[in-house]
Amino acid sequence: MSTVEVIYATLLQQNSVRVELNAGDTIKDVILDSGLLVKYPEIDLTINKVGIYNQLKKLDDEVKVNDRIEIYRELIANPKDVRRKRAQKQKEQGIIN
Repeated sequence: MSTVEVIYATLLQQNSVRVELNAGDTIKDVILDSGLLVKYPEIDLTINKVGIYNQLKKLDDEVKVNDRIEIYRELIANPKDVRRKRAQKQKEQGIIN
């Protein structure tokens, strides 16, 4: 059986769905077949980025057997800003120079 896995993680849980792969399926085809867009209406494929094994891909890229398609959420906070604020707070508290 030729399948791929589609992953979408919320703040509370990770969702993994196995999808039967048809010849020539694209990332978008597989995501539509997964049912995750119905379960999570907040997913907007015009906004959310997608990838395969942590490599950014386009919706029209073809999928291979055993690929893991990931739907990424938008960042809540920029990691650089978070680190900068943490360092500033530590500096103010005298923890670092």
